[in-house]
Formats: sequence, C-alpha cells, structure tokens
Amino acid sequence: MATTTPPTSPSAAEPVWTEGPDGYSLAIENAALVCRNPKGRRLKSVPKKVRESDHARRLNDVLLWLTRHERECLERVESWLLGSLPVPATVIGGLWPDPAWRDVLTDLFVVPEHGGEGGFLRGVDDRGRVGVVDLDAESTWLETERVVLPHPVLLEDLDDVREFSLELGLTQRLPQLTRETHRRPDTLKADATHVDTYEGAHFDQLRFAAGAAQRHGFSVRGGNAVCRVVEAGRAVQARYWIGSDAPDYETVTGSLLWVDTDERPIRLTEIGPVAWSEGVRMAELVHAERKTSTEENS
Repeated sequence: MATTTPPTSPSAAEPVWTEGPDGYSLAIENAALVCRNPKGRRLKSVPKKVRESDHARRLNDVLLWLTRHERECLERVESWLLGSLPVPATVIGGLWPDPAWRDVLTDLFVVPEHGGEGGFLRGVDDRGRVGVVDLDAESTWLETERVVLPHPVLLEDLDDVREFSLELGLTQRLPQLTRETHRRPDTLKADATHVDTYEGAHFDQLRFAAGAAQRHGFSVRGGNAVCRVVEAGRAVQARYWIGSDAPDYETVTGSLLWVDTDERPIRLTEIGPVAWSEGVRMAELVHAERKTSTEENS
C-alpha cells in the first residue's frame, strides 16, 4: 500500500455570495437562500424586497435544480447499494468534485470488487486509487479498479462495523450501516410465495398508505408499494398490497410477495438476502403508519 494519506472527510464549504439588489448579497446554504446587508453583516432572514427581486428568483431556480440533482444522486447511489453493483474507481473520481455526489458518497463502507478488507470512503486520487479509513482506523488506499457498496445484510461483521463507525463519529448521507436489516427465517414452507405478517393494516384513506410508501422512497403501482432490487444479476420486485380503490377510500393492506421480470411470484425460499431484507423493510415502514386501535378508540 502507498503511504500517501487519503483525503479526509470534507468540511462544509463557505457559501458563494452573489450581488443582490441595493447592495445586498445573496447565497445558497443548506438548501436555502441566505442574505448579507450592504455592510456585509449576515441577516437572520432575507428581507422581502430582496426575496422578491430578480436576483433571488434566479437563485431560487438554481436551488430547485440543486435539490433535484441531490435527490437524483441519492437515488443513484442507493441503486448501487441495492444492486451490490461494482462501481469503477474512475467513476467515483469523476463524480467526487461535485459536492452533491461527494456528500452522498463520503463515509459509505466499500469493499474491493473481488474481496478483501474494506473501509469508509474518503476519495479517489489521480491514479484512480480509492482512499478509505479501514477498520483499524488507518487511512489507506484500496488497490482495486472497482469497489462495491455492500448492503448491510451481506456484512458478516455488521455489528462491529456499525460500532466502529459510531466511534469515529461518522454520519452517512445515505443510510447504509443504519439501514434496517431482516434475515429470511429458516422455517418457511417450501412452496410459500407470500408473507402475511403485514396484512390487515387499516388506513382511513388509500392516499395515506400511498403517501407513507412514497415518503420512504418506494413507488406505488397497481395497488402495491414496490421495491426493486437486483441481486446476483437477477431483477426482483417486492410488492406489498395497499389497495387500488379511489384515493379517499378506506383501505386494508394485503400480503407481501416478490416477483420476477415475468411477473411470476417467487418462492420465499428462493429470495436472496438483499431482496428479502428490502421487501420486509418496505412492508414494515408502511405498516407502521397504519391506523392503530388507540386512534380508533379516541
């Protein structure tokens, strides 16, 4: 391993100020507009005349684009996680200068594509080496052309990795190590294709159930909350029935199942660990927002 120290976790950059009306200055910080008065003093809020100026409107357009871009970055990296996809170091290196990508990628736990010790991602150098902090708290370079963002259910030493990340005070923009994991039980019937644990959850309106699914990042199609996972090269879709009536009608949830690309249900005993974990996670998150007996009696 080379002795050159990999980059440390980046600190927050100072906002870039632009000219506003009447000597005021404007900038974007933490997904919001901030303002300085003509004397350079930072204001607690943006004055109305500044907020309604053309300068502010142009920055708001930029802010909308940045918000959309950040969401797209998060969704793309999550797809790498759910697919356990090998990501070329050159791709990470090309994305790293972009603050939105860097914010999502920093401190994710990565491992070499073909096995070996991993670490918390800190950057890529001009030679294409991935810089990490390993589990011995050492800064080092991974000599690999591709890295994998492993789903936490695949980490045999998950508890140790989680504990070490807490000791280092790491915060992941994309929850990887703190992601809820669920392991497939060994007591499933050989021909079973449905999980009925999350059936019977009541929602006063279907849109409440759909909203719960969408808030947690799941799509809603054909009456189901849907989560797509690519595992071992096979695309699998978890589906949790939430109802297909009018949005303002009461609904009751149904079963959880997984289907292949031909829409055929897959036997539960054939579901991979990531697809199982993510499907159950989806059902639990939606189910948790159901109408409870306490609410019914109040």
